[in-house]
Amino acid sequence: SELIRGFLLSGMPCPSSCPPGLLALMAPGLALIATFSLPSQAGDRRALPVEKPPGVKGRTLILLDVNTKSPVRIISENFLSLQLDPSIIHDGWLDFLSPERAAPAAEEPLPQLQAGARDRSPGMPVHAPSRASPAALGSPAFPQGPRPYIVRSDIALDKQKGCKIAQHPDIMLELQREKAAQMHLVLLKEQFSNTYSNLTLTARSLDKLYNFADCSGLHLIFALNALRRNPNNSWNSSNALSLLKYSASKKYNISWELGNEPNNYRTLIGRSVNGSQLGKDYTQLRSLLQLIRTYSRAHLYGPNIGRPRKNVIAFLEGFMKVAGRTVDAVTWQHYYIDGRVAKVTDFLKTRLLDTLSDQIRKIQKVVNTYTPGKKIWLEGVGMTSAGGMNNLSDSYAAGFLWLNTLGLLASQGIDVVVRHSFLDHGHNHLVDQNFNPLPDYWLSLLYKRLIGPKVLAIHVAGLQRKPRPGRVIRDKLRIYAHCTSYHNHNYVRGSITLYIINLHRSRKKIKLAGTLRDKIVHQYLLQPYGKDGLHSKSVQLNGQPLAMVDDGTLPELKPRPLRAGRTLVIPPLTMSFYVVKNVNALACRYR
Repeated sequence: SELIRGFLLSGMPCPSSCPPGLLALMAPGLALIATFSLPSQAGDRRALPVEKPPGVKGRTLILLDVNTKSPVRIISENFLSLQLDPSIIHDGWLDFLSPERAAPAAEEPLPQLQAGARDRSPGMPVHAPSRASPAALGSPAFPQGPRPYIVRSDIALDKQKGCKIAQHPDIMLELQREKAAQMHLVLLKEQFSNTYSNLTLTARSLDKLYNFADCSGLHLIFALNALRRNPNNSWNSSNALSLLKYSASKKYNISWELGNEPNNYRTLIGRSVNGSQLGKDYTQLRSLLQLIRTYSRAHLYGPNIGRPRKNVIAFLEGFMKVAGRTVDAVTWQHYYIDGRVAKVTDFLKTRLLDTLSDQIRKIQKVVNTYTPGKKIWLEGVGMTSAGGMNNLSDSYAAGFLWLNTLGLLASQGIDVVVRHSFLDHGHNHLVDQNFNPLPDYWLSLLYKRLIGPKVLAIHVAGLQRKPRPGRVIRDKLRIYAHCTSYHNHNYVRGSITLYIINLHRSRKKIKLAGTLRDKIVHQYLLQPYGKDGLHSKSVQLNGQPLAMVDDGTLPELKPRPLRAGRTLVIPPLTMSFYVVKNVNALACRYR
């Protein structure tokens, strides 16, 4: 057995008693963000034939239009996904995660956390803890790792029944936080020493996790332990077979993976596994799944390699030769910065923002060589490695990387991205230990509310006194465009949503042109709140601080209406969304 490194969620659940709103992101129906990137790999940048408007002196006016005839990309409805760190088994949060099962009752409310998963409207639920099912006691153990679970929100939301809130006294939550804080130190020590203790997942724990996913309307993807090897270095599947049979006996609807960052196994078990061998292991796993009726058509994902350096690319090539057609999507991971040395200025560097683009091309080149058209997932992404850094990777500044990551991935055709992490022992998460939403949570929630899976091409032109008029927008002003989410009933089909990152230390002005001209716009401007500036862990929306109203109620995310034809003024060092209403875009009228 070995350490399970994470759980992945494609919606945004909250453990334990997190505020109710914290789960709105889990709603599968909410379309995911995807964008057309403006940096070097952006689409058409042909200058529009316009004249300089009167009164523009010394300032840059950017003219923006969008191709509304057809999308350049269409990504998965589950594009924005989430990882939940498996430390919740070590530190006890799993007991506060899953709901109690109850006999179905008329109008029985779901646990607050699970309610968010079912809520298609812009409301966020609270996480309600739960106790384990007595039936799970004494069940066998399944040593698993190091890959996580993934929970994707693609289960029908209106079919979950028989779930209820499990209540826990406040004193239990306080004791749990103390326990989690102590375990945090242990996990950090393991991480820095690169020496991990074993983690055994019992059937009881699996029951809890699956009940949580099922009651939340989520789909669970489980990564089996690939470190169990036979003397000839082939995968020992005996333990996995026991887990598969147990899950099938419970009729659990699960998809599967095998291992995590297999290119690093030498440091974990003292011997390496090459890509060809892992490909054979995946073929073996597919054969096992086909022998079990419940999983004969289950999805299988992998190999979940690390950053695509030269040796990792060779590993992926070996895997694709053997098992490229065995997996339903090819997966890899990316972390931008070493969390032990990160500085706030790192999050503002355009060169850092663009490092992901080169990695995407490397992965795509290999995948398309062996299995053209195969879907690709970035199945582990964080702003910083090594658990992140307090007041940095959980701050407003980290949002620049996160928002740009979503834009780059969608514009380059990556089907799903999995954010590390919703809640864990580090500082890359979306909620804190008291389940208060952090800046990236609000950013992700706005994504889910406003952004649909159709990515649109943008056309920009900059006017200024100095030469090279396009430079200002290519580096530090990033603009992405999508069809507005079909699930947001505040906007009619045919509307378009822009989201914009301004890394300049001055405000920028954007004039909507062409099909966007003279349309009413709704502004959602996110800025840091409080005296900490970019280090702030709180945000304001259109000048109003965002915070839970109470443990069960999200604040209303109110837009600021802008009159038709008004120039968009983008404040310095901010992120914003703009819904252009009633464009009647042909690309956005139909799903």
